[in-house]
Amino acid sequence: MMDYFIIDFDSTFTQVEALDELARISLKSHPDRESIYEQIEGLTNLAMEGKLSFSESLQRRVQLLQANRDHLKLLVSHLKKKVSRSFSRNTAFFKNHSDGVLIVSGGFKEFITPVVTEYHIKKENIYANTFVFDDEGNIIGYDRENPLSKEGGKVILLKQLNLPGDIFGIGDGYSDFQLKESGLIKKFFAFTENIERKSVAEKADHITPSFDEFLYINKLPRAISYPKNRIKCLVVGNVDEEALAQLKREGYNIRHKDTIEDSYLHEAGVLLCSETTQPTPEQLQNAGRLKVIGIFGKIQSRKLAEVACEYGIIVFDDPKHNPRNDDFIPKRVIAFMNEGKTHTSCNFPDLQPPRVNNAHRLIHIHKNVPGILAKINDVFARHNINIVGEFLVTNAQIGYVITDVNTGYDPQVLNELKAIEQTIKFRLLY
Repeated sequence: MMDYFIIDFDSTFTQVEALDELARISLKSHPDRESIYEQIEGLTNLAMEGKLSFSESLQRRVQLLQANRDHLKLLVSHLKKKVSRSFSRNTAFFKNHSDGVLIVSGGFKEFITPVVTEYHIKKENIYANTFVFDDEGNIIGYDRENPLSKEGGKVILLKQLNLPGDIFGIGDGYSDFQLKESGLIKKFFAFTENIERKSVAEKADHITPSFDEFLYINKLPRAISYPKNRIKCLVVGNVDEEALAQLKREGYNIRHKDTIEDSYLHEAGVLLCSETTQPTPEQLQNAGRLKVIGIFGKIQSRKLAEVACEYGIIVFDDPKHNPRNDDFIPKRVIAFMNEGKTHTSCNFPDLQPPRVNNAHRLIHIHKNVPGILAKINDVFARHNINIVGEFLVTNAQIGYVITDVNTGYDPQVLNELKAIEQTIKFRLLY
């Protein structure tokens, strides 16, 4: 029996509540638009938190919309730009599991279908409400016979479908939790990338801040090897707010501290700090998880750069205090974490590899001694792995190798690469 994945649409597959967005489009010129927006958003939240029946919330929201087919076209265009980041980067999952992925939503097919079908989700696997229109294309209601228009509609629908396998539910609202409460699904994952409803999250089997986290927990193929919400970003000193916003949008777990304490540095994968709050070279000895340091200002000493390099930690500094241009610290940190790019680092050799699709990217940092590349390639050869692209750069301290390989290999390969003598750090990017 196959596994089934029941995925909500509003605030899950997309970052927003579609009916709320439709109201902002259809009521744009209405004199009381702000008051009506607030009513619709309030009705949405009450239903999502289980404080108002879904059927009553839906009826009252649709009555307030004053929308038509032209408004729906604008909404679809808007929603395509608002797909949740962790869903949009995992298109391959939906393609490979197209039979088992179901979109089940209290929203409407008229705007859901055009958005999700671009992600290889089958039309016949989309379950949602449908609008009723008058002869002029105005929305005047919806199909009240559809089970998803009723209270507990997702439960009613799943009982009718009687899917023959394990079912996993992913969503942000009370109607998603009802599937778990009914005993129809194996596990319920509260999706919190866009909004966290505490009344729902506290009842979930797992809280998943991203779709990457869901795939990671369930050992399913994913676009990135390790969910960013599991990577702690330690922020110390006066750090630009826009920089933090960029890291938050990427999904990192941000932690603010006044000083660099060893216990927090030990847990951090990313460190952002001001010019006056940099770590000492000695502190890096116990920062085993740290991959990158971004300094908003000039690095204090060559010693810090050398010790960081010795431990496989890349450092980006900003001696000219550039205001949000292409050299802005978070852009360089993100480019390194996502693709292994080291351009403008103050301690790593320069490498800007192009992204390769349909491949896995592996990073190997080692002491700069002869023969390491041959040992890396020997591991791939013994396991019959095809190398799509390979890049090696060195400086006096380290060799930095990025290898793109065909997908599909024994995990033992990773262990063998880590075990190569003189290895400093190894990681799988994607």
